[in-house]
Amino acid sequence: MDIKVILLSMGASFLLTVLLGPLFIPLLRRLKFGQQIRTDGPQSHLKKKGTPTMGGIIIILSLLLSFLKFSEITPAFWVLLVASLGFGIVGFLDDYIKIVFKRSLGLTARQKLLGQLVFSIIVCILLYQMNHSTIVGIPSTTLQFDFGWFYYPFVVIMLFGTSNAVNFTDGVDGLLSGTGAIAFGAFTILALHASMHESAIFSAAMIGALLGFLVFNAHPAKVFMGDAGSLGIGGGLAAVAILTKTEILLVLIGGVFVIEMLSVILQVASFKLRGKRIFKMSPIHHHFELSGWGEWRVVTSFWFVALILAAIGLVLGR
Repeated sequence: MDIKVILLSMGASFLLTVLLGPLFIPLLRRLKFGQQIRTDGPQSHLKKKGTPTMGGIIIILSLLLSFLKFSEITPAFWVLLVASLGFGIVGFLDDYIKIVFKRSLGLTARQKLLGQLVFSIIVCILLYQMNHSTIVGIPSTTLQFDFGWFYYPFVVIMLFGTSNAVNFTDGVDGLLSGTGAIAFGAFTILALHASMHESAIFSAAMIGALLGFLVFNAHPAKVFMGDAGSLGIGGGLAAVAILTKTEILLVLIGGVFVIEMLSVILQVASFKLRGKRIFKMSPIHHHFELSGWGEWRVVTSFWFVALILAAIGLVLGR
């Protein structure tokens, strides 16, 4: 595959995001689409109240325009489109309700899960129609397991888990933009190695969109991506791993997202079972903030961990 196309896809989405940012951010501010801050969160975050949110629209729009320009329309194209745009729509509705009703919680858990389930089922149907392999291999081994029909519930779990884990990570300025770009960087290389053209172009376009968004999202953030961005990013990330048959590697390459989600699960379980909290606050990035770490230190440390995990994932993936 021509590396030039990959670079053009990445560059186009980066440029689009940088150009759209100054147009969308003032619009979001005029519409009073400001972030509602959790009152039980770090007190340093209270000053962020009113910062424009739903900036994920910029990411998804730039991603889609670049992807449409440089990718062929194939079954894999539709899988990636439904996973990213579909989950992004669920996130958009969640953001919209938060803003309209001026509350920190949007859709109910049941409503959000139902929306994610609908688009997950569509992805499964598309995979079945394209005769996508139901075999899952263990990285760096010859072990393979044919899940048969159980592969499709596995896909649903992957989409649910990844999108929500990525969503948990979006809580500090620039954290998700950077860790997301790193994870998609690894999958761009894996997709190229496997000659999965659509996945490589999609991943490269996502890198460009995330790095472009980081221009406005780095501390102190001028805009937040909201669930429209984080859920769309998570859905797209899971779809790339599914199409490139690196389902197990996703746990490692997206290790930061896994850690964030596990911190929430452990915190809730510990409090319900023992009446005690393990962390000062979950997701775990807030624990470090409440331990005295500055936002930039938290972000750069998590970026470093993401880089190490992505590098290990690439070694195992090859």
